Amino acid sequence: MPQDTSSWAHHVHTVVIIGWTLVATAFFATVCLFVSFFSRNGDAVHILARLWCKTILAVAGIKVKIKGLENIDPRGPYIFMANHQSNFDIPVLLGCLPVQFRWLAKAELFKIPIFGPSMEGAGYISIDRSNRRAAFKSLAKAADTIRRGTSVMIFPEGTRSSDGRLQPFKKGGFVLAVDARVPVVPVVIKGTYEIMPRQRLLIRPRPVTIIIEKPIDTTSYTRRTKDKLMDRVWRALASHLPAA
Repeated sequence: MPQDTSSWAHHVHTVVIIGWTLVATAFFATVCLFVSFFSRNGDAVHILARLWCKTILAVAGIKVKIKGLENIDPRGPYIFMANHQSNFDIPVLLGCLPVQFRWLAKAELFKIPIFGPSMEGAGYISIDRSNRRAAFKSLAKAADTIRRGTSVMIFPEGTRSSDGRLQPFKKGGFVLAVDARVPVVPVVIKGTYEIMPRQRLLIRPRPVTIIIEKPIDTTSYTRRTKDKLMDRVWRALASHLPAA
């Protein structure tokens, strides 16, 4: 009987979290879209997006601990590369990492009404994975954005892990890294897989830890040697995580 009651409570809590997320997303996306007309660099929109994510984490009852902030200068710029285990990785990073950054995100997200234009207004960078030429054009735009002083966040695995293990990396982010010639910061997220695995809709609140590793200098790497950089970043994340 206690197990049934607990399961019922988790289902109710999941409905509340999803309901709040939908309402909060509609509200904050609309506000962000409005603010983006007056924010030249997108910083104000990012702050609003951070508040949006904090409300989701609060309603979900998820507490986040950050380790390694002393390894980075909040003024950047960096290319942050994080492992990707759950839908909650985005609110965890956006809501709790106290630095300005822009997402490198798949083009499909920018087609969502209100939400997509607000992302564009925040300065997030679209990448079309289905079109190789468009993808490289997006990476060139991202490299220029980074060189001008804006940090970018990437999930180098490309998509959420299906089993919580660290997956092989896609190469696009490392082309960007060697072109932009700014440090890569490996960011470890631990705990989000247990909250909401890819194949499960039920949300079970768990504590989350973000570990910020020391920046990796990219100036000695080229497009030819980017695989060595990719291996170095993968090993930095894998030292804290189970690997596929």
